Amino acid sequence: MSVTVPLSRAEQARALMLELFPHGFEEVDHEGSVELAAYTDPGGEERLMKVFTGADAYDVESGWEERWREFHKPVRVGPLWVGPPWEEPPADATAVVIDPGRAFGTGAHPTTQLCLEALIDLERGSLLDVGCGSGVLSIGAALLGYGPVTGIDTDPAAIEATRENAEANGVEVEARRDDGTAAELPAADVTVANISLEGVNALRPRSGVLVTSGYLVSERPELPGYAHATRRQLDGWAADVFRRGSE
Repeated sequence: MSVTVPLSRAEQARALMLELFPHGFEEVDHEGSVELAAYTDPGGEERLMKVFTGADAYDVESGWEERWREFHKPVRVGPLWVGPPWEEPPADATAVVIDPGRAFGTGAHPTTQLCLEALIDLERGSLLDVGCGSGVLSIGAALLGYGPVTGIDTDPAAIEATRENAEANGVEVEARRDDGTAAELPAADVTVANISLEGVNALRPRSGVLVTSGYLVSERPELPGYAHATRRQLDGWAADVFRRGSE
């Protein structure tokens, strides 16, 4: 069962899919759109069709479990290798092993890669991960030498996933439920927020450095009190680094 939505509706569609299928769904990027698919039963099909008009249902042949695994490919970002537990990391990489059993994926999305690239280049210090999801950025930061590392998210499943993945990777991450856009953020040397443009613009950070992503290259955050430093782009997505200070 799948639904295809334009990139402008991708974040909203992901949130709805997470509510419908908390145990996981697939995401495939297309030119100007994203396809979200879930393996489900007739009851799940009915729920999806009520939420998304134009959803497509099709029978799945035997062996779908292996194809599901094939969907989750590892990525290399500088010294870091990010991938699922059934893949073997190269000997020269620092592995960030993420179990995609939940709906958060393994961290192969372009915005995740862009944020990790930014963190590699920054001076190490304490770090706050807003919208931590599966904990990829929190764990990657801890392995890069950031500390202490804190991850916050509004979704209890995300907090549980971050804690489990941090333990599996042998790093310390404090993960707690919190709405990063509702109040002033906890203080940290670096804050990373891979969420959405609306979410980024609603942030009230207390960091000297801010890394933001989760939006298209045509979009730019507006963060009073912060000067834009650098921008990275990948597959139509963007990530920015801001430093505290006036423009």
